[in-house]
Amino acid sequence: MAAYDALAALPLVIDGYDLEGRSRQVGEWVRRTTIVHLRGGGEEGLGEDVIWDPELQGAQQDAGPVLPLAGEWTLGSLSHHLETLDLFGGTAPERKEYFCYRRCAFESAAADLALRRAGRSLAAVFGREPRPITFVVSLRLGEPPSLEPVTRRLAAYPFLRFKLDSSPSWDDAFIGELAATGAVDSVDFKGAYTGTPVDTPTDPDLYRRVAEALPDAWLEDPDLTVPEAAAALEPHQRRITWDAPIHGIADIEALAFLPETLNVKPSRIGSWQELLATYEWCEARGIQTYGGGQAELGVGRGQIQYLASLFHPDAPNDIAPPRYDWAQFPETGLAPSPLDPDIEPTGFRRRS
Repeated sequence: MAAYDALAALPLVIDGYDLEGRSRQVGEWVRRTTIVHLRGGGEEGLGEDVIWDPELQGAQQDAGPVLPLAGEWTLGSLSHHLETLDLFGGTAPERKEYFCYRRCAFESAAADLALRRAGRSLAAVFGREPRPITFVVSLRLGEPPSLEPVTRRLAAYPFLRFKLDSSPSWDDAFIGELAATGAVDSVDFKGAYTGTPVDTPTDPDLYRRVAEALPDAWLEDPDLTVPEAAAALEPHQRRITWDAPIHGIADIEALAFLPETLNVKPSRIGSWQELLATYEWCEARGIQTYGGGQAELGVGRGQIQYLASLFHPDAPNDIAPPRYDWAQFPETGLAPSPLDPDIEPTGFRRRS
């Protein structure tokens, strides 16, 4: 854990903090996030809370900066302090990972602040050279499904690769059209989600047809608790990867088999200590990691791109620059893949 030890030792002074609400209309719903501004010693550190529940975001913003964070710390001691705090004002969120999401926002802001005060970059502390970042664009294709979101983007940006959320409504003809684009890097079955708006029914026949028609695509989050689904994907086991169940090393060890690749989301893991331990654990076992986004509206997207540039730049990172996934995306001017890391000389941020 040399990387974490170096980061955890950084001194940190916090004078106070502020919260900035962000929102964007996405179809019929509004995505809300919260930017954490930690202040100390004339510098500011930023992080982004990506909890999906808009009421929890609103409650945090309405309550304001009530957490006892002012004082002198190291990054490591502040992390331990955060673990003892009630981050939700006496309420208990239904989804346990929301504690990780919120903690990640404050730990990211704290790292940014500590590094800026030290005049160092995250890359320098880790002793890693940032490299250009390969990314994919994540899309849902509607009901009934349409190829148009893919083909319209390919017409504007022919280099694009995609991660697509599957649906039981995909018939053989539609899957064949997707395969003909040659641009599908992964298919997300959403089979590991329960009690969320994106829950998707387990469909062993869909799993089989997708796996056979897209022989080079990663197969993310299938529901293998259904024996028929597990049997359908057994010949394609090496391409199965996981996202939603992974909150750290213990979740990887609990899998039925070690995968070749994993979606490691910093927000889902929560703390720097567990995130860096997970990266190192996977690297030691030859497991390729890749990054995934959470529809960030601010600095959070750049921060996960920063981490990708250090730990998994060549993977199918689901962290495309904002606007690629907008319904009315700009048809010119978006940065290509691979993305320039473009890190700031100090702190934990990209310039763009």
